[in-house]
Amino acid sequence: MTDRDEVRAQYATEGNLLTRQSVWQPAEDGRDPTEIALAVVRASAPADILEIGCGTGAFAARIAQARPGAALLATDQSPRFVELTAARGVEARVADATELPFEDDAFDLVAAMWMLYHVPDLDRTLAEVRRVLRPGGRFLAVTNGDEHVADLRREGGDGPVVTQFSSQNGEDALRRHFDVVRREDVRPRAVFPDHAAAVAYLESSREDIAWDLPAFEGPRTYLGEGTVFVAS
Repeated sequence: MTDRDEVRAQYATEGNLLTRQSVWQPAEDGRDPTEIALAVVRASAPADILEIGCGTGAFAARIAQARPGAALLATDQSPRFVELTAARGVEARVADATELPFEDDAFDLVAAMWMLYHVPDLDRTLAEVRRVLRPGGRFLAVTNGDEHVADLRREGGDGPVVTQFSSQNGEDALRRHFDVVRREDVRPRAVFPDHAAAVAYLESSREDIAWDLPAFEGPRTYLGEGTVFVAS
């Protein structure tokens, strides 16, 4: 099975994604990556917006609320996710981020929320984003860092996940395609009500790992690591 096939299998349905999303809380200082990203959308005041890798449509729906007069289109390679996004009242269609079916200079803002570490060809995807952005447009990309729930993973018997687009290497990747890159780093918290929830989180990644997380009583919190990038 190729990496692309594995991603398609993992996101054919929403269960794994919802399991991971359900545990996240803002950082101790109150900052939240999604709220930071929405503030970028509001400040940019874009008229035409594209989200690639929209998942279940949660962020697209919040964009629609923040920018009710904008033309918003959400895309994903998963037909199920496109269906769920459309059910939220957002225009959605199946599309491959490495070959966007749009004309040059079509959007004022493109958003990619926690998805660039999945694409099979990162530079091709970033080049496509650059192509469909108008001059002066912004690319909003949110991702995780190498230490994202790394303590949980270590306790479970593995180690950190190092990806092709992370807090550590994402800025370099973006600078290959964009002149200006800004970043805001944040440490959100994964709060698990019990041991079973933590195991379910680990298993939701569908990795070939025999997780062996030592039992614990009551809730437990682990730190995430993330970055909101804005490129233009």
